[in-house]
Amino acid sequence: MTFDSADQERLDLLKSKIGEYPNFPRDGILFKDIFTAFRDGKVCVATKHLMLNYIRKNHPSVEVVVGLDARGFLFSFMIASELEIGCVPVRKKGKLPGETTKVEYALEYGTDVFELQTDSIKAGQKVIIVDDLLATGGSLKAATELVRKAGGVVQECIVVLELQGLNGRKNLDVPVFSFIQYDDE
Repeated sequence: MTFDSADQERLDLLKSKIGEYPNFPRDGILFKDIFTAFRDGKVCVATKHLMLNYIRKNHPSVEVVVGLDARGFLFSFMIASELEIGCVPVRKKGKLPGETTKVEYALEYGTDVFELQTDSIKAGQKVIIVDDLLATGGSLKAATELVRKAGGVVQECIVVLELQGLNGRKNLDVPVFSFIQYDDE
């Protein structure tokens, strides 16, 4: 994707502020921390504009933004409020009231369960899914399954950071866009 000069400056600012923490959460991992970048208010504004400009250009008819537990919530609410469309959370098991649809997904060390309120997406609604990070793709795949079970149409998954070395993109059957890519894990 080619960015205009203003968005390229925003992206460069965001990249420059991503924190790195060696050996977290375990030895041998260099953790890329988006929250370090968000300590700077200019980065918050830049990230908002990057995401909104991308979505306005590529998904002008989107009707619902789905954010993944928990960092995806930050982006989904911001996007939805700016576009004046719905915002729907996908949460870990037991965190949502009412009737929910569930999907179990694989983690490095076991499994987890994501839930979506059954009546939160209408059949045929155009949906984008947002999160901070694409690693192995398990959580985004589960969210995609949930949206489909609800009758929604996933247009794209959008993330800020992608760890390309983990090949998460190959586990997804929808388009994926990442603003920043890292080759290492």
